[in-house]
Amino acid sequence: MDERVIGRSGQRASVVGLGTWQLGADWGDVDDKEALAVLEAAAESGVTFFDTADVYGDGRSEQTIAGFLRGRPDLRVLVATKMGRRVDQIPENYVLDNFRAWNDRSRRNLGVDRIDLVQLHCPPTPVYSSDEVFDALDTLVAEERIAAYGVSVETCAEALTAIARPNVASVQIILNPFRMKPLAQVLPAAREAGVGIIARVPLASGLLSGRYTRDTVFAANDHRTFNRHGEAFDQGETFSGVDYDTGVEAAAEFAALAFDGYTPAQLALRWIVEQPGVTTVIPGARTPGQARANAAAAGLPPLSAQTLAAVRDLYDRRIKAQVEDRW
Repeated sequence: MDERVIGRSGQRASVVGLGTWQLGADWGDVDDKEALAVLEAAAESGVTFFDTADVYGDGRSEQTIAGFLRGRPDLRVLVATKMGRRVDQIPENYVLDNFRAWNDRSRRNLGVDRIDLVQLHCPPTPVYSSDEVFDALDTLVAEERIAAYGVSVETCAEALTAIARPNVASVQIILNPFRMKPLAQVLPAAREAGVGIIARVPLASGLLSGRYTRDTVFAANDHRTFNRHGEAFDQGETFSGVDYDTGVEAAAEFAALAFDGYTPAQLALRWIVEQPGVTTVIPGARTPGQARANAAAAGLPPLSAQTLAAVRDLYDRRIKAQVEDRW
């Protein structure tokens, strides 16, 4: 699979990576055997970038990745984790002593002395403007606890603030055919600054797979049940912030755009990969088959100008008014 450089870090990631939130929590139940099978299928398909976080299953996702990689010392996989969501979300918690403690825990979970890439996990907005925060992150690099750092953001404004920081290697942001706002300013700014873009929630929590209907029922411990209106965390993380009924209808129209050789999910992933400035896209997968199908999107033929225009038209007509002014 093709790889791209993650901004200023010089590190490389497969254009399709693997998001591992679902291997920890909040997507229904995934047992350990199935989680390891998903990681194996992704790696065998050429994926060289795993994205996790210390809060996914309170460390379960990190530990699962560590266990998998211990059994596959032949693999070259870059592991990115995140920190900051296990405490009250106030700027005062984003200090060096906490960073060291969080980093120590993640290094134990991952079984490494130095983590490839650590990202602040959607912290309070003032954090992005704090010199002390980024000085502390620089200290983690100097202490060889981490090789590089980035941020995960909720809004385009937060992304632009982070991109202006001289040592930020990457920005992780929601980007998909139902969330196009980053195309206007964030991706161009990242390209100019040499900052990598990690595209998350690429399938709008599964909507863009075209498999869901208004009658689909999700498990009680699935965020698609309990966070539709932002009850537990930012609403934009669930269905990209799109009203579910609207999303189902728009997703059906999107699925009709998939042509021979493409599934709707692969169309969404391929659309993201082709956006200038994107480094990697990190779909999750609950089964090995999903992991393989997602990875296969990297090798599919480029989308036609007609398809790209149709995707944009769908967003402008059905989705834009719901999401553009919020994120």
